[in-house]
Amino acid sequence: MLFAVTCTDRAGALSVRLEHRAAHLAWAGAADSPVKMGGPLLDGEGQPAGSLLIVEADDGEHLRTILKDDPYARADLFADVVWMPFKWTLKAPEGLA
Repeated sequence: MLFAVTCTDRAGALSVRLEHRAAHLAWAGAADSPVKMGGPLLDGEGQPAGSLLIVEADDGEHLRTILKDDPYARADLFADVVWMPFKWTLKAPEGLA
């Protein structure tokens, strides 16, 4: 099952994001990662202010376990994390529709 996950950074935490960016990208981009797509959400000035992830997980409990391993989450970057089941309809990679 796929989930759309939106994470909002804590106010004034850009330095935390930048400090942990390489580890986050390694975690999300690993060959065996359940993260299928992701990227930063931007504020009005074009600066990172959160994250959007599409994550494959068995259920919500499994998703929470996956997200706890994100270096950004371990660094307490996020003020809020919201997720819901997602159906990839347009331009879905093979096997994820």
